[in-house]
Amino acid sequence: MSEPIITTEKLNLWYGDSLALKDVSIQVENRLVTALIGPSGCGKSTLVRCFNRMNDLVDCCRIHGSVRYHGKDIYGTGSDPVEIRRRIGMVFQKPNPFPKSIYENVAYGPRVHGIKDSSKLDAIVERSLRNAALWDEVKDRLNESAMGLSGGQQQRLCIARTLAVEPEVILMDEPCSALDPIATAKIESLIDELKRNYCVIIVTHNMQQASRVSDYTGFMYLGEMIEFGETGRIFESPDQELTENYITGRFG
Repeated sequence: MSEPIITTEKLNLWYGDSLALKDVSIQVENRLVTALIGPSGCGKSTLVRCFNRMNDLVDCCRIHGSVRYHGKDIYGTGSDPVEIRRRIGMVFQKPNPFPKSIYENVAYGPRVHGIKDSSKLDAIVERSLRNAALWDEVKDRLNESAMGLSGGQQQRLCIARTLAVEPEVILMDEPCSALDPIATAKIESLIDELKRNYCVIIVTHNMQQASRVSDYTGFMYLGEMIEFGETGRIFESPDQELTENYITGRFG
């Protein structure tokens, strides 16, 4: 691996008295897709929410250990959570477009960050929708409500909304779980395109999806990172028996 973009070292997280992550240490490389797999409740979503400090919004959450972005501890003194969330964007399990027009959904983030010039906003909206493989489907209806889009289109709109603020890392928490197979195939194709310019980290219950789209895979169980490595090796010859048992369907 080259210089990692995100690293964790002995990362522990508690929700109240409940330990949700235990000594998680991984390195995530830029411009590749990293998948996190494991049974429900194993800590996958909790881990990705550490990467952009989304867990700050949970009152009972405590974190020990480090999460570094380009070598800087994002939980350290002087770290700006707003800037971190701009650089490390997130796409959620269920599409969550704003009840605004398609255009305003994508322009919202740049406006918040101070861009007011209409020509600049137009360019950002078009570029973001193109990069999310949605432009050709919506270019003639930008002023229509985003709520009128299909589920798959709404999810790609949410990806465009994330891209509009020029992140470097895109976190995706089960982005296809609410979509039909055709929409899922479009999102998977888009993920393959996005990794040319972004680091993509995806949480998925679908092991076939992980094997199709990712370069690296981490298998988690009961809050621990059991095994992390190149996807081909993890699926074909894992080092840990627990990993093999999960991948072959013996539990989970």
